Amino acid sequence: MRGTRGVDGRGGPPYVPARDMGALPHRQPIGVVMRVTRRLGVLLGGLALLLGAVVAPSSAAPGGADSEAESAAALPAGFTWKSSNVLISPKSDSTHNLAAVKDPSVVFHNGKWHVYASTANANGSYSLTYTSFSDWSQAASAPQYHLDRNPNIGTGYRAAPQVFYFAPQRKWYLVYQTGSGGSYSTADDPGKPETWSAPKNFYSAMPDIIRQNIGNGYWVDFWTICDTANCYLFSSDDNGHLYRSQTSVANFPNGFTNTVMVMQDSNKYRLWEAANVYKLSGSNTYLLLNEAIGSNGKRYFRSWTSNSITGTWTPLADTESNPFARSNNVTFDGTAWTQDISHGEMVRSGTDQTLTINPCRLQYLYQGLSPSASGPYNTLPWRLGLLTQTNSTC
Repeated sequence: MRGTRGVDGRGGPPYVPARDMGALPHRQPIGVVMRVTRRLGVLLGGLALLLGAVVAPSSAAPGGADSEAESAAALPAGFTWKSSNVLISPKSDSTHNLAAVKDPSVVFHNGKWHVYASTANANGSYSLTYTSFSDWSQAASAPQYHLDRNPNIGTGYRAAPQVFYFAPQRKWYLVYQTGSGGSYSTADDPGKPETWSAPKNFYSAMPDIIRQNIGNGYWVDFWTICDTANCYLFSSDDNGHLYRSQTSVANFPNGFTNTVMVMQDSNKYRLWEAANVYKLSGSNTYLLLNEAIGSNGKRYFRSWTSNSITGTWTPLADTESNPFARSNNVTFDGTAWTQDISHGEMVRSGTDQTLTINPCRLQYLYQGLSPSASGPYNTLPWRLGLLTQTNSTC
């Protein structure tokens, strides 16, 4: 989660354990990663035969961009997940005394998983890190490159990255938070973190609608997705509002205007931050995820669907009793290492700006936290794990 980090990088309220809810809160071996594939055999005469789902261990690629011929199955009305143990922990060195790694973004490109994430040091200051590996079993031991070593990125407040390939320009984009709100860098290869360009800002100033509604919140979590005509930039304010700005594909990354409020909740903790939007392969359906803070002080995800990025969002699994992902619908091997299912990203079926996912192969890379952890939010020991859906409908 990133909601306690404002545009000036300040920390927010402390993390409050469930037993202290009088004050509302602010933010080994790998379990078998299951991959579900579906085949649809069509018999002569128009009879359809649906083959049983094939479940197999997988830590390889998600298979590249899915063909539109692979129709998207309906998402279930409720979800169940299996979590890995901790896969990625912070790697300190002589100049980085790190407390946490969090807010991951992940793509599979050229035979490797590429993960960008936030780090928080022992003083609560944020930066970015990068790691890569060909198999999830290698994630824990893979070296990390701290992006403040890239002179273009430099030191200072950088957090909450999103990485994707913008096909119209044949460039990779890294979107993240800075002291100026949403910023971006570009590169030719996500596997060369030392080559990212200096940050540029999406906005010259905070849009009026955000300024009028942010209250004592923070402008955070910038998320980009495009359709065939336009690109959209989502953001949150830690005050119960989700926003969206828009520009044309031809004008991206410039010209983000027409900022509107997509969603709001009178209980700001139910619509907190860390929004993700994805397109389901083979359909015109979009999936929106948003992090919430539950009545027990733990983080979880709610979900909605729509037939367009600018359309009406219909609740899918959006309550504490029927969440998208929460401690009550996630199982672990042995004792659960976290009760928080917090800021992360879906494993995509491709790398480009459409952010397409295969609804038959849902996996989510997330940040979790030891249930016994306490202290200021910005120094909590977040770690990364992987959810794999166990109740796919296809």
